[in-house]
Amino acid sequence: MTTYTVPLRDMRFVLHDVCNAADTLSVLPGYEEVSADLMDAVLEECAKLCEGVLFPLNQTGDKEGCTIKDGVVTTPKGFKEAYAQYVEGGWCGLTASPEYGGQGLPETIDYLVAEMVGSANLSFGLYPGLTQGTILALAAHGSDDQKKNYLPKLVSGEWQGTMCLTESHAGSDLGLLRTKAVPNGDGSYAVTGTKIFISAGEHDMTANHVHLVLARLPDAPEGSRGISMFLVPKFLLNADGTPGKRNAVSCGSIEHKMGMKASVTCVMNFDGATGWLVGPPHKGLAGMFVMMNKERMFVGGQGISQAETAYQSAAAYAKDRIQGRAASGPQRPDKAADPIIVHPDIRNKLLYARSVTEALRALGVWAHLQVDISHKHPDANVREHADDMVGLMTPILKASGTDLGSDITNSCLQVLGGHGYIGEHGMEQLVRDVRITAIYEGTNAIQALDLVGRKLGIGGGRLFAGWLKEVDQTLASLKGRNDLREFVLPFQDAMARLSAATVWLNEAAATDPNARGAAANEYLRLFALTVLGWMWVRMAAVATAKTDSGDPYYETKLQVGRYFMSRVLPQTGAVDAVMRSGSSPLMALSEAAF
Repeated sequence: MTTYTVPLRDMRFVLHDVCNAADTLSVLPGYEEVSADLMDAVLEECAKLCEGVLFPLNQTGDKEGCTIKDGVVTTPKGFKEAYAQYVEGGWCGLTASPEYGGQGLPETIDYLVAEMVGSANLSFGLYPGLTQGTILALAAHGSDDQKKNYLPKLVSGEWQGTMCLTESHAGSDLGLLRTKAVPNGDGSYAVTGTKIFISAGEHDMTANHVHLVLARLPDAPEGSRGISMFLVPKFLLNADGTPGKRNAVSCGSIEHKMGMKASVTCVMNFDGATGWLVGPPHKGLAGMFVMMNKERMFVGGQGISQAETAYQSAAAYAKDRIQGRAASGPQRPDKAADPIIVHPDIRNKLLYARSVTEALRALGVWAHLQVDISHKHPDANVREHADDMVGLMTPILKASGTDLGSDITNSCLQVLGGHGYIGEHGMEQLVRDVRITAIYEGTNAIQALDLVGRKLGIGGGRLFAGWLKEVDQTLASLKGRNDLREFVLPFQDAMARLSAATVWLNEAAATDPNARGAAANEYLRLFALTVLGWMWVRMAAVATAKTDSGDPYYETKLQVGRYFMSRVLPQTGAVDAVMRSGSSPLMALSEAAF
């Protein structure tokens, strides 16, 4: 069986000691009441829900899965009741505006809540998780009536939202989509088309669904410039705002998936369904990307969440499973063999998992703190810089959180050996569940292309230069700290490598049209490892100053960080070398030779 205890101690360390979140947030308009005590109370309450309600449903939900009969989807046993508790606790509207019934708390807190929920039950977390993006998109682009009629129910969790983009012939290239929207003459539109891969498109946990659908108007220009966004509810609303007549939208089938079996993924048919335009005509992608950018960071956290559960489960197994003797001599002479945690290979896998996961968590908190600053800070220049950091880190958090999360779950399964491959131990479910996170909300290759093809070029390199200033401030604050040399020096080497790689990439792209595409994945990996090294420098600076406190947590933190600096960060050298091989090894082979 897998095991999961919410890592509240580590969350508090990152939130309070490393990122100083309470002081940063409490000076922002609307967050004046946000204190360390308030944040801790929220995390503790969520931990109870995750450990006591959601985690026990994870394996049973996977085994049972979702079912469909006559277009009606039923979620696994216990999910509907768990969701009712989730709604009752106010978790759906944690960050939403109080104007619509939300609690108005920072995105920084929501990130850690989402990580807990994902660690406890990844499938469950996807149901309310996608609605957060729906809320943001409607709040940013919806009409006053749309906000009034739909946001309070979405914020409360009584209704849920979806994003309907993908079609069978149009995956990442949304410019190819064919779904049509024809004016009805009364301000509404008849939406017709079929969408696939729609998470939570139909289920039995809420009274209504609010679909945000990308479609084309009759006069739409070709390509992505001709896409509009429409609000299409499952049930049309009565005059009093309650669900009334069933709309012409239905679930045609559900997908039979590798993992995430308790989270329903639907084929949705819109047969002249009544919908309303959200935002200006032909500007649907702008509205949808409000939702998608939120979800990309959310999905990065999903990868981190599975890494945490995998690590805890593998560590517990390694302490209990006895096989062989330690190379230095018997450690448990009272037993027939030593626990496998004495073996270097097992420790290597566990320390890799822990050191990367803890750095990713720190990155997630820091990045979401930038989201809050970008939304709330009174200084426009500060808001722009924070927004730049969010833009730069979104593809990195999404891709590295999910790629490394998948890598870690696989590695932790290996700790269990043959037992890891067997269903009742639960580890193989984590491997299956986490795999989708590198695919949906834009594959990780698309994240890499976004980074090298768009984010690096904005404002003549403004985003990268802004991040370099953040790093310089960190290093300047640690000048003369000889006790941190084992962290600072390896990080500085990685930074020099990343900076040189960025120059090389720009120069190579000037003469080779395939240069960015060939280097994108490795460049993002190099960037991600370097950013995680930065997180470890920041964490080590705090932990080193507190080792005399008598709390063993800080010395343990440093030992884990030393592993990252000596065994993980040096991978930047190999990644850099692969990246610099250029496009010719990829493009030289003729198509016919494949």
